[in-house]
Amino acid sequence: MDMSQSITLENIKEFRSSYQSNPISRIATKAASKASVNDICYDTEHAKKMNHKFSIDIPTMPVTNQKSSGRCWIFAALNILREKVAKDLNLANFELSQSFISFYDHLEKANSFLEHIIETADKPADERYVNHILSAPVGDGGWWEFFVGLCKKYGVVPKEAMPETQQSSNSAAMNMLLNMQLREDALVLRREIAAGKDAETIRSLKNDMLKRAYNIIAICLGNPPETFDFEYVDKEEKYHADRNLTPREFYDKYIGRDIENIVSILNAPTPTKPFNKTYVISHEESVYGCNPVKALNISMDEFKATVIRQLQAGDLVWFSCDCHPYGCRDEGIWDTGIYDYETPFGLDLKMDKGQMLEYHRSAPNHAMVLTGVNLVDGKPDKWKIQNSWGSEKANKGYFIMSDDWFEKFVYFASIDKKYLTEEQRNLFEQEPVVLAPWDVLA
Repeated sequence: MDMSQSITLENIKEFRSSYQSNPISRIATKAASKASVNDICYDTEHAKKMNHKFSIDIPTMPVTNQKSSGRCWIFAALNILREKVAKDLNLANFELSQSFISFYDHLEKANSFLEHIIETADKPADERYVNHILSAPVGDGGWWEFFVGLCKKYGVVPKEAMPETQQSSNSAAMNMLLNMQLREDALVLRREIAAGKDAETIRSLKNDMLKRAYNIIAICLGNPPETFDFEYVDKEEKYHADRNLTPREFYDKYIGRDIENIVSILNAPTPTKPFNKTYVISHEESVYGCNPVKALNISMDEFKATVIRQLQAGDLVWFSCDCHPYGCRDEGIWDTGIYDYETPFGLDLKMDKGQMLEYHRSAPNHAMVLTGVNLVDGKPDKWKIQNSWGSEKANKGYFIMSDDWFEKFVYFASIDKKYLTEEQRNLFEQEPVVLAPWDVLA
């Protein structure tokens, strides 16, 4: 049965009459002409409940600032690692270089992109997977597994050894230039392979392309140090120097944390992703062929219990969420009741978390650090977050989220295996289900 129908003028009359006869709509129109949507929907009663008092509150150093870049996952991961360095060396404050990790992340993503182009050279450019990889060759975003792969290969350095630049803090232009060039490179590689050029010629071409990519990134972020001197002054005002370190030597000596023991758990309650199975996102990597994004999908009750075990032990938790819905940035609150969109706009929002994923209303897009939780009769009611949006907003840059928001919009968390149950550790070792690279979780 054909149910298609275009909008008619009679429909418009009906819509207009419905709008004009609704007093709430008329009031909301006046408010929206002078205030933001969030301001007219703000619920003060919910905001009052979100105070910064927590039964578990892990002390951390001041927040960092990713500025106009998508490096939240790098900032969150390095904010966890820096705590160990500062504690061991008795430092009041300390940062690791986000630019250093971002440099090699961009270079490795360029390499992965070109490798996938070579692998799929026999497919048409509009084939779904080829179309997918061409849609976004390189970007700022990433996952815990990307971070692990980059640290294992390249190490880390203090921020002084590779500080921020204008482009690292405002990365859109660099990414635009890289992607423009990489798409040109993809065209050349596909054309030369179609012309029957041998593997050695293709590899030489690709090497030249990576050399150009390195040049673009180095102009924007600076050239990563091969060696550096680590100088610092501790809380007792004593000066220390450790000279001529490589990034890997610094990582091995001062971080010393077996981050390979940290794995990802997931809460994605959709029919196509049963709980108690592991999932890998196909062709989603930074370092080519290494550290795929792999996570054990578990119920929200298990997910929260696992995160709480790690916090109770005094260890911070890297996590990713959908930071867009129901978030007040100025006050640093994420709460499903903070904005009442339904009343002024007549919305009818009933989707559960799984349905929001299936219908692309929600997806993970931001990573931060959990530093605390408030437990009432053993159950969480709010969580403390170390964000990377600077210290000017919220509680000196520390945000708070309600437990209901956590349940609906938190997806991944990185957990040390020692905090998993024995059953979870065994489940994590099972053969993973491979998700398409265009999956909503990717």
